[in-house]
Amino acid sequence: MMARAAKSKTRPLPDVTGLTKAQAKVEHMRLALELEGHDKRYYQDDAPSVTDAEYDALRQRFNAIEQRFPEFVSAESPSQKVGAAPSGRFKKVRHAVPMLSLDNAFAEEDVRDFVGRIVRFLKLADDKVDFSAEPKIDGLSMSLRYEGGELVTAATRGDGAVGEDVTANIRTLEDVPQKLKGRNVPDVCEVRGEVYMTKHAFLALNERQKAAGDTVFANPRNSAAGSLRQKDPTITASRPLGFFAYAWGEMSAMPEGTQSGMIHWFERCGFKTNPLTKLCHSVEELLAFHHAIEQQRAELDYDIDGVVYKVDRIDWQDRLGFVSRTPRWGIAHKFPAERAMTVLRDIEIQVGRTGSFTPVGKLEPVGVGGVIVQNVTLHNEDYIKGIGNKGEILREGRDIRIGDTVVIQRAGDVIPQVVDVVIDKRPSNAREFHFPKKCPCPLHTDVTREETAAGEEGSRARCTGEFACPYQKIEHLKLFVSRRAFDIDGLGEKQLQYFFDEDFVKEPADIFTLEKRNSKLKLEEIEGYGETSVRNLFGAIESRRRIALERFIYALGMRHVGETTALALARGYGSWDAFHDASLKVARGDEEAIADMDALDQIGDTVIKSIADYFGESHNRGIVERLTREVEIVDAEKPKRNSAVAGKTVVFTGSLEKMTRDEAKATAERLGAKVSGSVSKKTDLVVAGPGAGSKLAEANKHGVKVLTEDEWLTLIGE
Repeated sequence: MMARAAKSKTRPLPDVTGLTKAQAKVEHMRLALELEGHDKRYYQDDAPSVTDAEYDALRQRFNAIEQRFPEFVSAESPSQKVGAAPSGRFKKVRHAVPMLSLDNAFAEEDVRDFVGRIVRFLKLADDKVDFSAEPKIDGLSMSLRYEGGELVTAATRGDGAVGEDVTANIRTLEDVPQKLKGRNVPDVCEVRGEVYMTKHAFLALNERQKAAGDTVFANPRNSAAGSLRQKDPTITASRPLGFFAYAWGEMSAMPEGTQSGMIHWFERCGFKTNPLTKLCHSVEELLAFHHAIEQQRAELDYDIDGVVYKVDRIDWQDRLGFVSRTPRWGIAHKFPAERAMTVLRDIEIQVGRTGSFTPVGKLEPVGVGGVIVQNVTLHNEDYIKGIGNKGEILREGRDIRIGDTVVIQRAGDVIPQVVDVVIDKRPSNAREFHFPKKCPCPLHTDVTREETAAGEEGSRARCTGEFACPYQKIEHLKLFVSRRAFDIDGLGEKQLQYFFDEDFVKEPADIFTLEKRNSKLKLEEIEGYGETSVRNLFGAIESRRRIALERFIYALGMRHVGETTALALARGYGSWDAFHDASLKVARGDEEAIADMDALDQIGDTVIKSIADYFGESHNRGIVERLTREVEIVDAEKPKRNSAVAGKTVVFTGSLEKMTRDEAKATAERLGAKVSGSVSKKTDLVVAGPGAGSKLAEANKHGVKVLTEDEWLTLIGE
């Protein structure tokens, strides 16, 4: 995550307003691929591979690009994701209310912008908003469900929608009451907060682990996560874990009307809350609190990486709602990065699922803020040469060479970014890195630089082998079996790689014919397998022959079609047959089909082109046809909300006078409607305010019902 310089008026990264649309598109794709891997390693594997400083920088720039070019939004974006899917080691728990993540602030002006947006959204005349401010604990998010005052379930955040059941382990924590105290306890009550390990407990644990020859943890956050995810609760009980309560999920009744009031209520129920939490009444008080906590940071016995601000009034939180998967009413103000120097020993190339090349620097291991780091992404060929995405000079033109001493930066737990090269320490035998012209795969296919929409050369190098390239084939298969796609237990990356290398599985349909072919394959005779494990694998595969439409679309691995985009497509078309037929028409250039797809919320030119390219390729169509013969694809769920607009497609146009456009959209979506940016004959309602223009004309042309703002509010009961 990007570092914040105290009281700085400039940003560590260039402003994205200087990017052309073509340049932004290329960088957007590059960042999406990079962030996807980081999320999995941090949230799912408890083995992060980049520093918070680097991750924040990537994510903030990515979000800035999407804010300027909303048509680029896809589920590869961190703005559309929360955490990562559950690891599969524990029973899954679906959260009654999603566990979402906060957006980040890195500079004082970010905080001022955050408060300003809230004031404008709520249309406040006096600019007075109270905020609850608290240290941002660097731990493991947890949701505790109480029914009748008794603890019944404890679940990790997971991917925000589904987490892991760790109830038995949570019961061993002294900070978590088994029964809530007090009189006004709701029948259903979900208390959320952070599981953490103190610094002194972390050091003591690592000493014991080292003496026993066991795993040594990188930092307190990883040790807390590792301790909580033990299959044996007695191991968890032997490791001192704490819990701070600070939020809630499903509540059958709200005992308080403010964030600060809820914190005090948690205390009365028997929870520990952070004693440094404070109610602030202005931007200046928020910034002063951040500065004070930053000064205390080193003295605290638990890790923090910033401060969290939340609008105090809960009714205002409800009005503000969410943008994508982050709340408008809260933000995390991060701390600055930490730096260190080390030697770059080598540079290796990783080939991604879409053929993109990512150079990875192999570092002489170095400790930065208590974390040992060994790898760093070097982004692309230009970055190594000292050239930015817009052609600007980086590091005063200093290139990065193998053998160089480099300055690395982090602000949290994982791998750093390269900030600079120490030329004075460059050895005489330092080697320039020559980007490969051929793919490192056995086929040695050509490598080309991406071409932007404007015909310019992009910064990302890509293998031209497409599906002929083994690296891309295997990465597509890994996505297919991943937790967010088909989620096939027992078919992890290692097993899948072996099956691929042995020609057992070359495309998705082959997975579902394994059992039929096993009389020849004889998997049970392979080292590491046996009759039981093979039987379990076949059972896991069989249980995944029925799959939701949105997961199936995501599993196909089309570029720019991630989870959120796949969900939008599934809801838009409803069934596989409808989506498949539309995709084939789009691939043939059918203008009506393209217009219909473009009218779907969150679907733009980039996604449509990707779908057209995918279904326009006969090899891909063959893969899909063979796969659909093996599985049953379940239609998308109908909207569950019982409202007058549930399931309807709504377009807002013109000026709204009683609510902001964002608030109107959030309200419509909360009631189960789909909000589109364009009018077509499939639009159900157009809400037109003063100044409505072409969209109103389109509505009249297609005979779409048009409502005034007052009529809309009457319809939805507001």
